[in-house]
Amino acid sequence: MSATQDKQLIDIKISEVLIPAEKVAHVQLNNPLEHALLVLMKSGYTAVPVLDATYKFAGIIGKTAILNEVLGIESFEMERLSEIKVMEVMTSDVPTLTRENNLLDGINASIDHPFVCLVDADGYFDGILTRRAILKQIKKDTYMNVYKK
Repeated sequence: MSATQDKQLIDIKISEVLIPAEKVAHVQLNNPLEHALLVLMKSGYTAVPVLDATYKFAGIIGKTAILNEVLGIESFEMERLSEIKVMEVMTSDVPTLTRENNLLDGINASIDHPFVCLVDADGYFDGILTRRAILKQIKKDTYMNVYKK
């Protein structure tokens, strides 16, 4: 990338491309895995944010983690889905960003994650930044810079 393109990525705030919290499927810490799997299946997502009762961000949970948890020696033990809580299986060591971060920060954080959760200064869930949103913004900027000259 040229220095000009890098500067543009630094100038674009995540707040311009985020998906706001109210549009994001999520689960809560005390939900059973059964509920989390239902949310994942109905939404079509592979993972969703996990929030506490006050809507502070706690981590993420995905289909793979849930299925690994109920995989027995010879079969899936589906009855365990209602017994195990999301907090027992979720991943809490994930990167987060804020609305004030720039798109380059978002690109760096999303290298190993299909989406990055956004939090405010107090840790409340603010939305997500997806790889798709990043790519759409880059495509838009490229089009504007290359074809609109």
